[in-house]
Amino acid sequence: METVRSQEEVASLYRRHVDMVYQICLMLMKNVPDAEDAVQTVFRKVMEYDRPFRDHEHEKAWLIVTARNECRNQLKHWWRTRRESEEVLNTLAWEQPEDGALWETILRLPEKYRLVLYLHYYQGYTALETAEILGRNPSTVRGWLVQARGKLKELLEAESYEGKTEPGF
Repeated sequence: METVRSQEEVASLYRRHVDMVYQICLMLMKNVPDAEDAVQTVFRKVMEYDRPFRDHEHEKAWLIVTARNECRNQLKHWWRTRRESEEVLNTLAWEQPEDGALWETILRLPEKYRLVLYLHYYQGYTALETAEILGRNPSTVRGWLVQARGKLKELLEAESYEGKTEPGF
């Protein structure tokens, strides 16, 4: 492996973005060990990436796409084992513990919905920026956001309904 970037440059990039990359990997991999492996691979790829980043946003977008692609590649392998996602639920309370139940529900959504919700609501990207990062049409991303919110609402309402009991039962 030939390192293109200096240790200082990689360390700085790592400090700025490791939490975001980890959250994306954990959201997609649904377990801590595989997410950590994916994060390590993403930052190894940063060291090997031979082109300079244009700016902070290009750097961030490159990391998001690389993390998503690395997770997809790992998920394709036949040797991959499924692990309980309870470990993830405890870990995903990273910044906002009160969102534990919400994250549990988000993790039940398809990947495309989880990723657009994360990029839009937690990273603050617009639908247009998210589309650019994911290489999709902006109207597709807007549609996914609408669908994701609808599915999330349905799941949350179903959970709320299931949690209620009728008097006398």
